[in-house]
Amino acid sequence: MAKAFLEAVKSRRSIYGISKEQAGSDSELKKILEEALLHTPSAFNSQSARLVLLLGEQHDKLWEITTETLRAIVPADQFASTEEKMGAFQAGYGTVLFFEDQSVIQSMQQQYASYQERFPVWSEQSSGMHQYVVWTALRLQGYGASLQHYNPLIDEHVAAEWDLPETWKLIAQMPFGKPTVEPGDKSYQSLESRLRVFD
Repeated sequence: MAKAFLEAVKSRRSIYGISKEQAGSDSELKKILEEALLHTPSAFNSQSARLVLLLGEQHDKLWEITTETLRAIVPADQFASTEEKMGAFQAGYGTVLFFEDQSVIQSMQQQYASYQERFPVWSEQSSGMHQYVVWTALRLQGYGASLQHYNPLIDEHVAAEWDLPETWKLIAQMPFGKPTVEPGDKSYQSLESRLRVFD
């Protein structure tokens, strides 16, 4: 069982060449997100993670919003590469948006005042675990994905477009689709410098 899990961990990579081809049903995608929300840990079981799944035209709209937001701040003579990158994300099948509900975090801070400075940190850690669970599950489903961070530049546009609660803070965006390229070789630092065992 541990070996199967670690094989899944190894298969998760950043994949930027993606297409709109499906690798399973939309109901299976929804199930992945539901399972991630139910079973990924959070500090004090606060369950502050919020996810949004954008498919079809809604997915395209996100990357059009991001493109136009960046067009306003990236110099025109440097925008071609940015536009190409946005097009690569839009070429995918969908995007998962990761949020943390600040109202939950604030409630936990009030309830456990001695830990109040830690809850925002724990919230980010839990979000990272949600991202990793979803990313790995998408890979097992046959999708390639990458993790993007165009927040806070697009936060207001995203909240307005999809009528999201103002307490939801955007943490990351994960475009995914059927891989059109294989990830390149990955370099590894020496394990001897990264792991210590005392027995």
